[in-house]
Amino acid sequence: MHSSEIRYFLAVANTGSLSAASEQLYVAVSAISRQIQRLEARIGVPLFERHARGMILNEAGQIFENHVRKSLLDMEHAIAEIKGLTAVRRTLIRVACTDGMAFYLLPTLFALFRQQNPAVTFSLQVGSGKQVADSVRDGECDVAFQFSLHPERGVDVIASYAAPVLIVMKQQHPLAQQQVTLSDLVHYPVALPESGTTVRQLFDLACQMSGTFIEPVLTCNYFSSHYNFVLNSPQAITLCSHFTVMYQPQEHDLILKKFGVEQLSQRTLQIQTPPGRQHSAALRLFLQFASSELKQQSEVAQRQFGF
Repeated sequence: MHSSEIRYFLAVANTGSLSAASEQLYVAVSAISRQIQRLEARIGVPLFERHARGMILNEAGQIFENHVRKSLLDMEHAIAEIKGLTAVRRTLIRVACTDGMAFYLLPTLFALFRQQNPAVTFSLQVGSGKQVADSVRDGECDVAFQFSLHPERGVDVIASYAAPVLIVMKQQHPLAQQQVTLSDLVHYPVALPESGTTVRQLFDLACQMSGTFIEPVLTCNYFSSHYNFVLNSPQAITLCSHFTVMYQPQEHDLILKKFGVEQLSQRTLQIQTPPGRQHSAALRLFLQFASSELKQQSEVAQRQFGF
């Protein structure tokens, strides 16, 4: 297929009309229309639903658009490799993650990795679980770090680690030296993430199944707020994975403890990449480095918490 056909097709798909595509490309409407008709004739089916106010991709058009965009991304990676990015040099790695990973883990991994690879830079986008999943499936990032409650489809899972929900508290907290149950938390201020996060989903499920009602004193979608609340409230408690505060708790006189609750262990941390995508040399090195660091920390946590 001719490159002009693809270019005009994507312009109409993005803008929603021939006239808008014409303004964007500085090409006559009639020329764009002819190329779209030629493309549809070549494929053998219409790609758009035509309305008075514009053109919308039909099911066939959406399938074709997904394949075209993937092909263009693959071409970009091929060109990058040809230009010399098989050697690690001036490479940007696009990372997507949920909030817990952005608190301390990923910034620390970036800093440690760049000590040996200073030409590599990072772009970090933090979003909800759905936003991160969409980002990696659509190829809008090179690698994603996110907690998952089930096997993920439509992505390549590079590595997966057990990531149960743990309690974060001060070392001097009254519960620090005993086995903690959900009912114990009723007597202390608890900071929780908003609904929709894996921590909150598992915590609410465990409370429901045990008949325990806990009203958080702080609800926020940023873990840094929970963490600093606990630092400044001797009796306070929050929840997270050991990965979220990796490298850090001892520095701030905090401890992590596990619950004796099965529902709170049903979670993993996954390193994901877009399916079928070739990895640059820099990304391959970073994936190896991150996987090694997380594996080491996971083994330490398994020995400490017995999961």
